[in-house]
Amino acid sequence: MIKLHFRRNDLEETNMTITDSHDAALTAEQAEARERIYALPLESLDPANEAHYPSGDIHWVFERLRAEDPVHFTAAEHSEYGHYWSLTKWDDIRAADTNPKDFSANGIITLARPVPESMTEEEMEAQRRQGITSLLSMDPPDHEIHRGAVSEAVAPANLAAMEPLIRERAGAILDGLPIGQEFDWVDKVSIELTAMTLATLFDYPQEQRRKLTWWSDVITSAPGPGRAVENQEDRVVAMNEFFDTFNDMFTRRQSEEPRVDFLSLLAHSPHATDFTDRELFGDGIVLLVGGNDTTRNTITGSVYALSKNPTENAKLRANPALIPSMVSETIRWQTPLTHMTRRTTRDVEINGKIIPKGDRVAMWYVSGNRDEDKIQNAASYIIDRKNPRQHLSFGFGIHRCLGNKLAELQLRIIWEEMLARFPEINVIGEPVRSHSSFIKGYESMTVVIPRRN
Repeated sequence: MIKLHFRRNDLEETNMTITDSHDAALTAEQAEARERIYALPLESLDPANEAHYPSGDIHWVFERLRAEDPVHFTAAEHSEYGHYWSLTKWDDIRAADTNPKDFSANGIITLARPVPESMTEEEMEAQRRQGITSLLSMDPPDHEIHRGAVSEAVAPANLAAMEPLIRERAGAILDGLPIGQEFDWVDKVSIELTAMTLATLFDYPQEQRRKLTWWSDVITSAPGPGRAVENQEDRVVAMNEFFDTFNDMFTRRQSEEPRVDFLSLLAHSPHATDFTDRELFGDGIVLLVGGNDTTRNTITGSVYALSKNPTENAKLRANPALIPSMVSETIRWQTPLTHMTRRTTRDVEINGKIIPKGDRVAMWYVSGNRDEDKIQNAASYIIDRKNPRQHLSFGFGIHRCLGNKLAELQLRIIWEEMLARFPEINVIGEPVRSHSSFIKGYESMTVVIPRRN
């Protein structure tokens, strides 16, 4: 295989760049933020503005758009991502997500910054050739071929075989936590469990599992102080390291006996010789990020949500049979990936608006999951909802999340083990949230566990 090395501009397309509190009784700070968003000109609202996410202002942006302009156009002068459309209502998002003919995923996953105008035609063509693609950015029939190649890794039989191992690891992690001392839940629990599972899925050395987490963070966040890398040059180095590692692992798997890890499944697929290097590496990114962020941030989100909703916390502790329902409610309420993007293949009318052929369309799952027309008391966290699995977080149609059952399995297990050990987990202050309009997550969250059962 060819070794791939990326330059600074090559990474703009992968530069995927949220908070949670939306209580019925607003604090003075929240009320002020809401008023500020409603005072802005409607046409200036840019749901992809990263500044809205760590503060929680994004929920007011989407609340207003759902009410006033559910199919919203953001012009290039109002966004660093160029012009694009936003779908903010449940039914519109589902309609687009299940219509790959009119809303194509080809070559696009999330909103990306436009190519600089200073680029020559030759440079733009070179960047297009060097751009990666993946099973998430493919239409049929290529999508089915790439998804089918790795789906066995998360098939029901394989998940059943993994359950005892996940439970053993969860128990060991929880048994090692300090009692009566403050610690970072994200680092000690959420990252640790998901990194172990991710290393298993990639058949990557467990002692180096945190490297997988770090690479995922590099891919999904822009460089900056306090982030995975501080500048674009370091990001290029990290990305090249991931691709070199992926390349070496894939090559080794081709000469080994087939197994059920992602790399072996790809290497032994009957279509493997037809996969381009860019497609393989793109699949690697999707599997890496998907295996890391969804579960990791929902584990943290569940602890945070229950700490902010003591009535729901009491329900759960009184009736552990509610764990599966709580897991689904957290996945909805948290919405770990805020959106996916499509491009129209023709002029499309949706909810009374005409979206021109070739325009980008962001399907904001994080907004649809709070659509009061679809979900009663959508802003509230209620663990015993009548239909808890009614959410958009895994998407719909052919691109529905490949690892959704694995995510639910890990969340169920960790909470079964937590309830068996800890009568309470207290969150200290507010978590530090990810500075990203794609990953709705947590950088850190301080907690104290006062005692064991």
